[in-house]
Amino acid sequence: MKLQHDITGSDTGLPVLLVHGLFGQGRNLGAIARRLADTRRVVTVDLRNHGDSPHSDDNSYAALAGDLAELIEDLGGKVDLAGHSMGGKASMVLAQTRPELLRKLAVLDIAPIAYSHSQNHLVEAMQAMDLTGLDRRSTANHRLAERIEAPGLRAFLLQSLDLKTDPARWRLNLPVLHEQMCDVTGWPDDVPRQEFDGPALFVAGAESDYVDPAGEAAIRAYFPQGRIIRLKGAGHWLHADAPQAVADTLIAFFGAA
Repeated sequence: MKLQHDITGSDTGLPVLLVHGLFGQGRNLGAIARRLADTRRVVTVDLRNHGDSPHSDDNSYAALAGDLAELIEDLGGKVDLAGHSMGGKASMVLAQTRPELLRKLAVLDIAPIAYSHSQNHLVEAMQAMDLTGLDRRSTANHRLAERIEAPGLRAFLLQSLDLKTDPARWRLNLPVLHEQMCDVTGWPDDVPRQEFDGPALFVAGAESDYVDPAGEAAIRAYFPQGRIIRLKGAGHWLHADAPQAVADTLIAFFGAA
């Protein structure tokens, strides 16, 4: 599947590919992309069923990784790759199944394990929101507040609401994400281990519980060469909580093209 993507920075050299998480889109990583683009060619992508990329009935990690592989081949055949949450899992699957496509791998606040939580309550809140007559984000925010209290979370989700259509529409493939949420929060049991032997960095938020001792053990099982660091003052959305620190960390890790 051909994914929507944007390229900034230098026209030459090995690209850095940034991959968002569940309910996100490439522009969510824009602040980090701009910092990296000072010295590198940076590609931000919308995964399938998100943003402006095509929708599909298959949101498996094999499919997500296959899409990234196709994009990397179109970009020249090799990248430095950073993925957050769901995008981090897709990146890890790609690293183990197509290791030749990556020079370095960075994973943001996720481990190669199945998680017990579900985000379907958010999908259901978006599906339940009345979209008729919506032409202002403030009105959409008010309607979504009936089911989601956290203002920051509402603001994040509403970035995926297209108000230019009549009626407004979600850019997310909500029915498929709802149906396959167990796959999104899970981890495929057929992913090879230790196929990627390049440098790997796992950046966890110090205030997040996504990379717990079980997660650390799984990281070491799949990526024994991997290094795990924790960023102070950052939760799961560490690129929003500490964008400067995340950008500095990735710049230092990826280095020159």
